[in-house]
Amino acid sequence: MTRRPVEPRTASDAVVFDRKAGIERLLEIMARLRAPDGCPWDREQTFATIAPYTVEEACEVADAIASGDMGHLREELGDLLLQVVYHAHMAEEADEFDFDAVVAAVSDKMLRRHPHVFGDAPGAPRADPASVDWEGMKAAERAARGETRESVLDGVPSTLAALTRAVKLTKRAATVGFDWTDPRDVLSKIAEETRELVDELPQGDHDRIEEEYGDLLFVMANLARHLKVDPEAALRRANAKFERRFRGIEDALKAEGRRPDDATLAEMDAIWNAVKAREKARG
Repeated sequence: MTRRPVEPRTASDAVVFDRKAGIERLLEIMARLRAPDGCPWDREQTFATIAPYTVEEACEVADAIASGDMGHLREELGDLLLQVVYHAHMAEEADEFDFDAVVAAVSDKMLRRHPHVFGDAPGAPRADPASVDWEGMKAAERAARGETRESVLDGVPSTLAALTRAVKLTKRAATVGFDWTDPRDVLSKIAEETRELVDELPQGDHDRIEEEYGDLLFVMANLARHLKVDPEAALRRANAKFERRFRGIEDALKAEGRRPDDATLAEMDAIWNAVKAREKARG
């Protein structure tokens, strides 16, 4: 594999990098950081040590989207792109693949999976999106890579956020008919799981309580799928609402020269309800 050249370490490095445009500039910066005389921290990183940062940056992109701050989103997308460049460069160092191969692979995949846009060949008629066999395409791609699945649940990453993974697991099971047909049936299951959790509380067995709580969360994730709701997005929204209203309590108490630990629960509840009422009045 041909390695990209690393810029020499001179006083003019910054000038050279500034003159480069687009993705090439970032690729050269990464090569410079990973060079023998580059950044010690960057040089010692591996796929495993960088992976948590990749997940974190993806979450920060989602937060920026939720905030509606386009400047923040631009910055976070850059941070996420850096993660892709980082992994690709480490793979290039190991003679596995490079950034161009990553781009080529995803470009080919997009063309292959969108015959309703690009056609199967130049000049070919565009297919109806409803007629595209998405799962069939994915299965063919796996077969081409020599991948086999012993279970319909194979291939759901264990590193996904737990709620997201629960949705994907139940979606996979639904492809073979293992699913409820009505969201109201899921709600009934939630009531059942809630009763089981309540029954465990007096026993005081923490392990059993955690298990029953997990069962309840799992069914809640399944309900999200039936309602076509992203549970992670819904929970982020609920988190933001809680944070906004609790800060409202803090602000109201601060105006009185007090803090939350100086107030009673009843006082904080009253302020919470007032903040909630103002939000609803604003629509």
